[in-house]
Amino acid sequence: MPKRYIFLSILLVVVAFGLTQLPEKGEKIPVKPEQMLLEANDQSRYLSTHFIAKRLIERDPSLLLIDVRTIYENEEYSIPGSFSIPLEEITNPDWEGYIDQDAMDIVFYSNSDIYADQAWMLSAQKGYKNLYVMKGGLNEWFRTIIKPTPPDETSSSEAFELYSFERAASIYFGGSSAGAASAPVAKKNVVVRKKEKKAAEGGC
Repeated sequence: MPKRYIFLSILLVVVAFGLTQLPEKGEKIPVKPEQMLLEANDQSRYLSTHFIAKRLIERDPSLLLIDVRTIYENEEYSIPGSFSIPLEEITNPDWEGYIDQDAMDIVFYSNSDIYADQAWMLSAQKGYKNLYVMKGGLNEWFRTIIKPTPPDETSSSEAFELYSFERAASIYFGGSSAGAASAPVAKKNVVVRKKEKKAAEGGC
């Protein structure tokens, strides 16, 4: 067999193998490691408890809080309006419609930042967008929203304004009078918006 036919045969085998490795139509292309490193160093993914509380109070429909702790921890306490997806299930295809959203900001939270950061990393690697982490997790939520501490008398007017918001938020979320242990646990009914799959573009 002439060498050129052998070369063409090898080339066809390589191309065929390459085609089998392409993502399916509409499937997300995994983020490259160098891009992932840049995104992981971007501190803008952290949202403060005050910012999240404000959006929850305003009933912002574009916010979806996801509790990545265990189901048992979620049953003991969860932020009103949040949705439970344990960390070990975060890559389950059944949850893709909840996490892969164009019209919503997905905010992960856990007791601190550790599990929420892992959920963010696993989801970001899949190419999902609009992903955030609640800075400080539930520890910070209890410190600033459920049981806020009054500022010192010598504090700035901005500090007192912030404390005024924290007190109002504490009452709203059931932390001021009822105490943290009996804060309401409201479950959010999430409408899964199936993303339209774009037609594959031509070209090389």
